[in-house]
Amino acid sequence: MTEKLKDVQAKITAAAAKAGRSADDVTLVAVSKVHVAETIRPVLDAGHKIFGENRVQEAADKWPALRDDFPDVELHLIGPLQTNKVRQAIKIFDVIQTVDRPKLARTLARIFKEENIRRDCYIQINTGNEPQKAGIAPDEADEFIKLCRDELNLPVVGVMCIPPFDEDATEHFNLLKEIADRNQIDGISMGMSGDYEQAIQHGATNVRVGTGVFGKRPGY
Repeated sequence: MTEKLKDVQAKITAAAAKAGRSADDVTLVAVSKVHVAETIRPVLDAGHKIFGENRVQEAADKWPALRDDFPDVELHLIGPLQTNKVRQAIKIFDVIQTVDRPKLARTLARIFKEENIRRDCYIQINTGNEPQKAGIAPDEADEFIKLCRDELNLPVVGVMCIPPFDEDATEHFNLLKEIADRNQIDGISMGMSGDYEQAIQHGATNVRVGTGVFGKRPGY
């Protein structure tokens, strides 16, 4: 398990160097969705502390016990967030990477205030305009970011995307970086197990790697 983690870390370092960047500028989010606590624990023991989960309930079931032993874990929500799960989500996750629509943004702003909690937020961009996929349309991104930051005062620290599975990711990575640069946003979450080295070449500050760290997901 830790050998896989070391391999991913080495590839991140190499990709960053090739791009003339420091590996310290790239955060590895180890995607632990569908993996049980016993599978996650060796990665925690190896010193890695930043993880991503897709589902609020799954994270609620397994992470409190892990956090008892590893209290400095940083947990990112990288899957869709329903508005009725916001209150629970912000008590479990440190970062919400999937802010993708005005209703969710307004709900987050309201519940942040009610609970006196603030969590870093990433705006999810549907760079491929795929109807089945979450994310704000690229041509609506600037306006949505303005709503989130200026009107709702959300702590927007990044943007994220999941490129179409059957397309070259390069144009999507470039589009996300353009949106980030245009809106003076530093965080760029893009790249998964199959393309994170490529994403780093195009400016990713945050890569989400599951299979590369944990191996094949159970049931897949």
